[in-house]
Amino acid sequence: MNAIRSLLVFIWLVLSLIPLGLGLVISSLFVGDRKLWAWFGVPWLAGVIGAARIIGGVNYRVHGEENLPAESDMQRIILCPKHQSTWETFFFPAWMPRMLAYVFKKELLRIPVFGWSMARLNMIHIDRSKRSEAWNKVAEQGVELMDQGKWIIMFPEGTRSERGSKGNYKTGASRLAVTTGASIIPIAVTSAKCWPRGTFWFIPGTVDVSIGVPISSEGRQQDELMAEVEQWIETEMRRLDPEAYEQQSDNS
Repeated sequence: MNAIRSLLVFIWLVLSLIPLGLGLVISSLFVGDRKLWAWFGVPWLAGVIGAARIIGGVNYRVHGEENLPAESDMQRIILCPKHQSTWETFFFPAWMPRMLAYVFKKELLRIPVFGWSMARLNMIHIDRSKRSEAWNKVAEQGVELMDQGKWIIMFPEGTRSERGSKGNYKTGASRLAVTTGASIIPIAVTSAKCWPRGTFWFIPGTVDVSIGVPISSEGRQQDELMAEVEQWIETEMRRLDPEAYEQQSDNS
C-alpha cells in the first residue's frame, strides 16, 4: 500500500510540474521572480507537501515558529536546516513567510522543466569546481538577495544524512553570515522517518520541524559559529527522534 501511495504522489509531482514549470518559464518573460514564486513556485511546492500528507500519510508539526523574525524585520537571515530527505527542500520554500533563495550546484539547471524553472528564479547557482569564484558569487548575491528581504537557505551538511546519523557540517553558511552580518536560524528536521534518503517510498508518520532562536554572527568566527549551529541541531534531533539515535548506538 505504501508503494502505491508513493507512486501516486510521484505521478502527481511530475504531471503538475510540467504545466506549472512551463508556465513559470513563459511568464518570466513578463513578470519578476516574486510573482513567479507566488503564482507557480509556492503552489507547486505546497501541492507536493499536501499530496505527501493526504495520499502518502506524511504529516508534519512545527515547533518554534515564534523564533522566526517578524515580517517587518529586515535583518539578514540564513536558514540552516538538518538535511535528511527531499521533503524539506519542498517544505521550507512553501511554508516560510519569506521568499527563500537556495544555494545549489549549477548541474541542477540541466533538469528539464525543473531546472529551467530554477534558472528563472533569482537564486544562487554555483560551480563547485571553482571554489573561489563560487564563494565570491555566494557572498555578492547573498547580500543582494537578503537586502531584498529574501532569506538564504543552506544545508550545512551539504548532502542528505541517514536517520540517526550526522554529516560533516561545513562552514559555508557561517562564513556567509560573518561576512554579511546575517543571523543564522538552526532548524532540526526528522524527515527521514517518513521519507528516507535515496528513496521515493513514504512511511506514514509525522515529520517534526523545530526552529531555533536566531544566532547572531556579530563578533563571531565562522568555525565556532557553525559549531554552535551544529550543537543545537544535533541536540534537538536527539530530543525529537531519540529512537533513531538509540538504534545507531546499538549498531555501533
